[in-house]
Amino acid sequence: MPVTTMATPSGALPAAAHVRDHRSALAAAEKRLLVAIAHRLPPWVGSDHLSALGLLAMVGVGLSFWAARAVPAVALPLVVLFLALNWFGDSLDGTVARVRNRLRPRYGFYLDHVVDVVGTTCMLTGLALSGLMAPMVAAATLVAFLLVSAEAYLATSARGVFTMAFLGVGPTELRLVVAAGALWALRGGWVTPGGLGPFRLFDIGGAIAIAGLLAAFAVAAARNTAALYREETTWR
Repeated sequence: MPVTTMATPSGALPAAAHVRDHRSALAAAEKRLLVAIAHRLPPWVGSDHLSALGLLAMVGVGLSFWAARAVPAVALPLVVLFLALNWFGDSLDGTVARVRNRLRPRYGFYLDHVVDVVGTTCMLTGLALSGLMAPMVAAATLVAFLLVSAEAYLATSARGVFTMAFLGVGPTELRLVVAAGALWALRGGWVTPGGLGPFRLFDIGGAIAIAGLLAAFAVAAARNTAALYREETTWR
């Protein structure tokens, strides 16, 4: 639901005054499920509790990946559990605020995305220490994620639209992919696509993620730059 506020003196919209553009493959079904859950949560469970759960769960994901080097049979199923808890907390905090009409747009936007950046850093650090992904691939994936995040936050401020998915892939789909990779890693974590390799599954996944994130960054940056140029060039 768009939130309307006054524009800043510079003419840019504050981050709170934005529309969420969420067109991932699972977005519609996920929204219905989240609203149903939000209506059934006890009153003492608030948005801040859910945000904290989402962050702690991502710390758990990172620690579990790290522990997978020593005890994969225990740690990798924990990755899946913590990803599920992260989905519950991170996806539900805003829904609970909207259902209960307790919106804090600027606070919610800021906190949610600080949690996203910290959580993703924890997960990729854990992967870098796990032996399942090369540290350089993990670092490059994090850089690509931060580039896309920075562009999305700038676009939210400049154009009032926060884009949450690219080519039908959003946060929930990415969680499912990581969870599937963790379960595959119970078999060793190596693959031989087309008879080539073997390669680490998470290295291939990281390479695909890097390419996709950089493509999303390039497309969004070009699109938003062109749109802002058209909107603000008044002397033609």
